[in-house]
Amino acid sequence: MRQYSPDLTPPWKKPQPVPEVPADPGLVVEEPGTGFCGAVIGCEAGTVTLEDRFGKHRVFPMEPRGFLLEGRVVTLVRPASAAPVRPSRTASGSVAVPGARARVARAGRIYVEGRHDAELVERVWGDDLRVEGVVVEYLEGVDDLPAIVEEFAPGPDARLGVLVDHLVPGSKESRIAAAVTSEHALVLGHPYIDIWEAVKPSSAGIPGWPRVPRGEDWKTGVCRALGWPENTGAAWQHILSRVHSYKDLQPELLGRVEELIDFVTAPE
Repeated sequence: MRQYSPDLTPPWKKPQPVPEVPADPGLVVEEPGTGFCGAVIGCEAGTVTLEDRFGKHRVFPMEPRGFLLEGRVVTLVRPASAAPVRPSRTASGSVAVPGARARVARAGRIYVEGRHDAELVERVWGDDLRVEGVVVEYLEGVDDLPAIVEEFAPGPDARLGVLVDHLVPGSKESRIAAAVTSEHALVLGHPYIDIWEAVKPSSAGIPGWPRVPRGEDWKTGVCRALGWPENTGAAWQHILSRVHSYKDLQPELLGRVEELIDFVTAPE
């Protein structure tokens, strides 16, 4: 007589096995029920604690098939050593993603006013931007910003963020920014005349940023007042070399860049 298995479930209806992955500190996973994505910072009593890029913590049970790793369902298991460990940080203060590949670039973009601005954003937020798939491009100036935004044609799947220098009430820059009305474009700025000033003087190795008389080229005036050679390119490279993390920047710039990244990457 034939022997039949007591399990008559068709093979295609049986749950497929998924890999078990140790919940090592720094591993970045997503909890699909909530969409919360973060790095493992510890395991305890059948739970795992995750920390997202903003420093927020969530605790989840380590249930079978309970997480996504690079888009694939996995079961997290307690690692051999499960003591809570703080993961390393990027220059922006976000949780570092060890070995993460750059995400395919989004259609959305962040525009910044000038090459120096772009270099500073890359230095501090470059790792975050590659993980998020956000490309930063620089503008020669903001005089034609409304036309540039119109040509970009921002939409729900292609948001545009713009960082502007010296965006203060009553300035030319504020009037130009006000002319951008698309709900899928966000124009923000810092109060400094130039991005150089967004670097803390103590980090740049100077007592303070000098006042430059109106009508004089600001960067050249700064070099002259500080006794530096009047080579603004070399001066900027010196300043940039003194920037190692977000701690070297003024908070007025930090908040604006973080807000633009959030805007461009936010789901609809």
